[in-house]
Amino acid sequence: MSLAAILSFRRGGEPVLDCARRTRAFRSRAFHEQRAWAPRLASFPPERIPRLAPYPPVKGGSMEQIQGTSQPSVVINWRDPRLYQIVTLGTLLTYGLLWLKFEVSFPQIAVTIGTALLAQYAATGLVGLPSFDPKSALISSLSLCLLLRTNDLTVSAAAALLAISSKFLLRRRHKHLFNPTTLALAVVLATGFGWISPGQWGQVAWFGFFIACLGSLVVTRAARADVTLAFLVCYVAFLVARALWIGDPLTIPLHQLESGALLIFAFFMISDPKTTPDSRPGRITYALCVALTACYVQFGLFRPNAPLWGLILCAPLVPLIDAWLPGPRYEWPGPSPDNRPPPTLLPVLNSLPIPQPRRFS
Repeated sequence: MSLAAILSFRRGGEPVLDCARRTRAFRSRAFHEQRAWAPRLASFPPERIPRLAPYPPVKGGSMEQIQGTSQPSVVINWRDPRLYQIVTLGTLLTYGLLWLKFEVSFPQIAVTIGTALLAQYAATGLVGLPSFDPKSALISSLSLCLLLRTNDLTVSAAAALLAISSKFLLRRRHKHLFNPTTLALAVVLATGFGWISPGQWGQVAWFGFFIACLGSLVVTRAARADVTLAFLVCYVAFLVARALWIGDPLTIPLHQLESGALLIFAFFMISDPKTTPDSRPGRITYALCVALTACYVQFGLFRPNAPLWGLILCAPLVPLIDAWLPGPRYEWPGPSPDNRPPPTLLPVLNSLPIPQPRRFS
């Protein structure tokens, strides 16, 4: 085939030679247009020229998180011992209402829990905490529902409000001065607007709750198990020693120990990490002081609810014990933002090169 035949070969209805000429003409016209626009671009102010730097990388997440229209998701820390405490107290309250016929009405339960949650929510906004955490309020309100008995709903609401507000008002070095539930119960008992029924549990409920409390120590590895065990050992030893000293049968101290209120006190009040000393020797010393004070109130002053009064009277000793036997301060394991990217294509797209517009010169 000759050269003329090759040049005259039609490709797509257009000769090859004409196609090459059109391509050269287009490139020449684009070159002249660029040179014509170059002085105009040079005279533009810098803020009107598009920024050619690479865009910042976008972290993986939902579109709402990227645009800043929502907060990062929160992951529940299932190792938090307060979760198991809430389940244990809620189960015991349900068992007491359905089978043991506790003298507490459903309106009283609703008022107590609702007031505690509202007070916790309001205090969270006033103090400026990062997020609302209802676990501590639920523990205090459930404990009040189990222990406090009153005929006035206003007293229940006032007790819940006092328990939650004391956590934010009565503080020293980021620790509570009094256990919230203990302080509320002590104020209600001192004013005569309510009472505690230690004999409402029965032996079956006492045994089941004792197993649940032991399970809470094993499963959650409570950081304050030492103060609970130290208090129970000291208190039981004193009751047995007193019975042997005065010649009483051992069934009397055993009957005195069959109280659900005593177990709630030992596992959920005196073991509160925010109201106990920081070091282990300090906590054991503190438990010994509470046990001795409770025994004096019970057998010296002949007052009921002796462990509760012993804890209230010994609470001011915690700062002195911390100064004498210092230790690391305990912090609740709270929820943390979930920074893990969801299963989307954003991380893959971020790794791809982003084409940038060319700057004319």
